Amino acid sequence: MNLADLYSKALKKEFLTIEEGESLINEAPLTELMFVADELRKIQVPHGKVTWQIDRNVNTTNVCIANCKFCNFYRIPGHADAYITNLETYKRKIEETFRWGGDQLLLQGGHHPELGLSFYTSLFRQLKELYPSLKLHTLGPPEVAHICKLEKMSHHEVLFELKKAGMDSLPGAGAEILVDRVRRLISKGKCGAQEWLDIMREAHKLNITTSATMMFGHVETIRERFEHLVKLREVQSQKPENAKGFLAFIPWTFQDVDTLLAKIRGIHNLTTPEEYIRMIAISRIMLPNIKNIQASWLTVGKQTAQLCLRAGANDFGSIMLEENVVSAAGAPHRFTAKGIQEAIKEAGFEPQLRNQQYEWRKMPETMEEQVINY
Repeated sequence: MNLADLYSKALKKEFLTIEEGESLINEAPLTELMFVADELRKIQVPHGKVTWQIDRNVNTTNVCIANCKFCNFYRIPGHADAYITNLETYKRKIEETFRWGGDQLLLQGGHHPELGLSFYTSLFRQLKELYPSLKLHTLGPPEVAHICKLEKMSHHEVLFELKKAGMDSLPGAGAEILVDRVRRLISKGKCGAQEWLDIMREAHKLNITTSATMMFGHVETIRERFEHLVKLREVQSQKPENAKGFLAFIPWTFQDVDTLLAKIRGIHNLTTPEEYIRMIAISRIMLPNIKNIQASWLTVGKQTAQLCLRAGANDFGSIMLEENVVSAAGAPHRFTAKGIQEAIKEAGFEPQLRNQQYEWRKMPETMEEQVINY
């Protein structure tokens, strides 16, 4: 099949095969690939605005037994730097987040061997009782799988209890590459690809909104990236009709500073700006049933992320009032509320503040400009 036929198929929002996707990413000129993805964006997100969010990534604990080879954040049980975040810290950080215009915590941590379901349900209930308007975008499939293993409970049972306790949405964390060959090499202690996908299927059945991610640029092949995308769209196509399912897809690049992958295996992030832009465009093309594609300014920087807005991306993510995990591996970029809006305008779009459900928010009437050192 020639490129023109593939473009035509993509613009009809048909599912391209892995082989067809590989042909596009390997053979299509960048400008043509960007054009097709941009046209699809206009079809799927016709309002033309670029959305963004204000939230804060707070870690429940840094204790983890997964031993991922790309993570500098975790500490083993008993380490001098190990912690479990206490309630007073949450209260301080939530109140700061509200003052800075945020409405949500992205609440994640490690695979702590002693923190089971009751720890998380109790925490969620406490936070919701103290701050009823707070949204909790919490955990991720590997953490849910870890809780299931500790409690000897099913995915449905654990997700049901988490939702009842206050989970508003489930991040797509820990996807990395949804191929077990890759996962054995970089994140052997996490759930396998099938369990990650099964947890998301169950979340959709419970009408829990989710997102999906991909961390690429390490040991995976190009074909394995496409296998990942096809698995995501299959799960999305199986969601109940009334469920939102995956509201967004966020591909981001492996950050290699001081990681075990870099130190021991010599694996470094060699992703170029062009390769990242191609990946954004391919994501829009291969995932016609996922509405929002987010550019990861945190890992690729402002200018590349701006170009992605002409290559199928329609979302700039959050300014992340706090982020500790990816930053620990070398991601240097930062945005304020003012800065992210200016970047979107520079790219030729109108910025629109949103919440995790991709519903539009009004800009807060009073909002302190955040200055954070962490």
